[in-house]
Amino acid sequence: MRRRMIYVGLWAATTAVAVLVGVLAVSTVGATIRDRGPVGAEVMRDTDVDRTSVPSPDGPAVADEIAGEWGAFDVECRDTWAYGVGVRPDEANGWQIVSWEKGPDDDVDAVFSDGQNSVDLEVFCNRGRPTLAELERNTLGD
Repeated sequence: MRRRMIYVGLWAATTAVAVLVGVLAVSTVGATIRDRGPVGAEVMRDTDVDRTSVPSPDGPAVADEIAGEWGAFDVECRDTWAYGVGVRPDEANGWQIVSWEKGPDDDVDAVFSDGQNSVDLEVFCNRGRPTLAELERNTLGD
């Protein structure tokens, strides 16, 4: 009987540790995921910006260009909604547009390629302004 109680105690302790590790892992991963996007920590971390300068949903649209060696992606924000307005690949250097999203959506994407490389842009509206969330560079195979 004593041996059985020891086994039950060890099982209970092991189960408690496993649950604690699982809760910590989910909390950490969840916090990482929640830190992106229009309602993420980008809004909360930016304490140097005057909060009265945030455009209202009824205000004018805010447009910006995300540009690089691949060309440019024009994005417009109306509150938290992003709109892909246009793309201009740098055709002189061999860049072409593969795809782009017009929205409205919480984020819009554009993919550029020069045949050997691709650039994938993801833009969302941070406090009503176009903000580059992710820029992914890939080397394409044959």
